[in-house]
Amino acid sequence: MGNTKHVLTYGDAFVDYIAATASNDSFNRHLGGATVNVAAGVSRLGLPSGFITITGDDETSAFVRNELLKEGVDLTHAIQVPEKRVSGVYIHLTPEFDRIFADYVNETPDLQVRSHELRKEAFEKASIFHFCSGTLFHPEARTTTRRALELSKEHDVLCSYDVNIRPLRWESEEHCRKTVLDFLPLADIVKLTTAELAFLMETDSLEEGVSRLAHHAIPLVFVTDGENGTHAVFQNQIHHIPVLPVQPVDTTGAGDAFMAGVIRHVHLRGLPETKQEVIACADFGNKLGALCATKAGALTAMPRLAEMATTSNPGGEIL
Repeated sequence: MGNTKHVLTYGDAFVDYIAATASNDSFNRHLGGATVNVAAGVSRLGLPSGFITITGDDETSAFVRNELLKEGVDLTHAIQVPEKRVSGVYIHLTPEFDRIFADYVNETPDLQVRSHELRKEAFEKASIFHFCSGTLFHPEARTTTRRALELSKEHDVLCSYDVNIRPLRWESEEHCRKTVLDFLPLADIVKLTTAELAFLMETDSLEEGVSRLAHHAIPLVFVTDGENGTHAVFQNQIHHIPVLPVQPVDTTGAGDAFMAGVIRHVHLRGLPETKQEVIACADFGNKLGALCATKAGALTAMPRLAEMATTSNPGGEIL
């Protein structure tokens, strides 16, 4: 099924300073941010991709915009304010190659995309609107996100929400939990890790966490679990979708690659309506996440469609 509409993503761009080794004594600079990775990730998978963000007039902002444009991401609906400075994140690696967000630098947190700056035509041409909790710590961004979700509903755009909690951005755990939970019922697709599920639902039990999540009435939930694959929650049933093991180099961005895969599947085929469709969707996301983890970096590791040519369903069609 073809689809000429674009995937619309909203969020902050970042510069990721990622440790070069597990000793965390040297760093490489990369364009990053969860929503940046998804916007570029879906473009690399062959979809039209638009990104709503805010940048400034300095060299770092120019670097961000140029890198996004090179990725084929449309910035027509992005905002530029001279004083804005792009945030930075320092990411350490463990000996197991997992990522730790060690420091977060944001010089201009109060300069955000404002709700009245959102353009209706961006949503008129969208199939899916994707966001995460990364900007929700700021009141202006919360207002903008709610307006974006209203515009999405007005134009029959599906809403995708990656919980993607970054504790360093929040004033308290309780504020983070309440805010993130408030947005859950507004999404058609929600992705979160097992740790994020435990944090939000305040239980270490997957089954109990999913049970507590049920009252939010989210049509489709993916709980990612690293090398253990994904638990898809559909019609109040949990379906485990394993992932083939890989030798990880850097897991930064693997969840964003998974999300890009899910979005591609839904963009082309619509929201899954059967268990089999849900499993196929999660399986494709798993394969993208695993492939991403075999490369260094986040955006640099986002898989391209050509790399997925061997990832096919029984009929031989790339999912």
